[in-house]
Amino acid sequence: MSVATDLIFENTYARLPESFYARVAPTPVPAPRLLRLNRPLAGELGLDPAWLASPDGVAMLAGNRVPESSRPLAMAYAGHQFGNFVPQLGDGRAVLLGELVDAAGVRRDVHLKGAGRTPFSRGGDGRAVLGPVIREYLGSEAMAALGVPTTRALAMVATGQSHFREAVEPGAILARVARSHVRVGTFEYFAARDDREAVQRLADYVIRRHYPEVAGAGEPYLELLRQVALRSGELIASWMMVGFIHGVMNTDNMSVAGETIDYGPFAFMDAYHPETVFSSIDTGGRYAFNQQPRIGYWNLARLATALMPLLGGSRDRAVRSAEEALDAYVDRFEQAYQAGLRTKLGLAEAREGDRGLAHDLLRAMAAGGADFTLTFRRLSEVDARDASVDGPVRELFDDPAVFDAWAARWRERLAAESRADAERRRAMRAVNPAFVLRNHLAQQAVDAAAREQDLGPFEDLLTVLSAPCDDHPGMERYARPPRPGEEVPVTFCGT
Repeated sequence: MSVATDLIFENTYARLPESFYARVAPTPVPAPRLLRLNRPLAGELGLDPAWLASPDGVAMLAGNRVPESSRPLAMAYAGHQFGNFVPQLGDGRAVLLGELVDAAGVRRDVHLKGAGRTPFSRGGDGRAVLGPVIREYLGSEAMAALGVPTTRALAMVATGQSHFREAVEPGAILARVARSHVRVGTFEYFAARDDREAVQRLADYVIRRHYPEVAGAGEPYLELLRQVALRSGELIASWMMVGFIHGVMNTDNMSVAGETIDYGPFAFMDAYHPETVFSSIDTGGRYAFNQQPRIGYWNLARLATALMPLLGGSRDRAVRSAEEALDAYVDRFEQAYQAGLRTKLGLAEAREGDRGLAHDLLRAMAAGGADFTLTFRRLSEVDARDASVDGPVRELFDDPAVFDAWAARWRERLAAESRADAERRRAMRAVNPAFVLRNHLAQQAVDAAAREQDLGPFEDLLTVLSAPCDDHPGMERYARPPRPGEEVPVTFCGT
């Protein structure tokens, strides 16, 4: 393996004890080829896109060349998977190259997903295939454009290998960027081993890197829990605003930095139903759309349990303190969720009855089979006083009269505000996207790339997803729901 000298990584995680990770280099691939480079993100990271696209840069993105400054490693963690605790998981197909400080001064991990076997591979080949890599690239960039905190996709590289999954599929590697890859499950890994010192070292690390403002608090570990809870409440509320279903909210897939991480069986809803599930393995609906806020709390309770020995005082006092910190999650989620719904409805002021108005619309959408994204987008276009132009939105409902009755109440509520209607429409269009990563479109992009080596559908999708609230004339088909026969109701784990 040759060595790249053009990129300077820092390695704060590698300074932790070796029980936190396994030192392992990416396994080289035979024929790396750049499929997609996120040039704007490269610029944010202070990287030269031309160098990244060069043979040396592609070799680094594929794991064939490791910068001298890198200390590649696979992180150890545990996790509750569908409620069942697994004491050792870890990066089984991913390698952390190191950290870069971006233009805003934020430290961010650079991670190669699909980089080969590690000590945590548990019999797997450690590789990724093209379909899930395309889905994660599109999904993470779509979420970023929607303003949802998320890991980001830096590059997508073909490896020149093939791997058998359900069939033989082309291999690929995703270079992704995150504020952190520390998870709730990372804390659980050490707590399950009754290693209080390691839990404390990890907590101190997370405080230094992600929550430095709590270092001087009287009870810093309790305040850490509270801050993670607050960020998590905001994150999950933002998922609910765009109809996003994570699909596998295990504790090993929940970042302590408040970012969406690990795009496995995720999807965006088409027709709204609160119990929507897309994951092939979530047969009980544990991670259904409407269960995500509850599971967020459940996962944070596992973090609280891991931190309990650090909270001080008696066991009873520590439990009460942890419960109060978790209450912050509930409050922040509810505040962010209700404020988000008001904004989606074009309401500039909070008033009594707004919650009921919003939830009545959601109930009508569920009963009427209305598309989640298009209902809010088309509502952005209607006139606050003239119901005669409601056709495009009312036709989304099986019984348009149900929408009509709700819309009369909504217009009455709008009339109580002084904001001009044109301003209201602009504000609504800015938060109600026309384009999300619909599952059937993602599958079409995957099929074209994997079967025909055609990245055109992927690039078209990326164009509209990168500016989801714009109109994109000529690309309207990417905004419509699936037609009969186009539905893709199930998504799968595993790259």
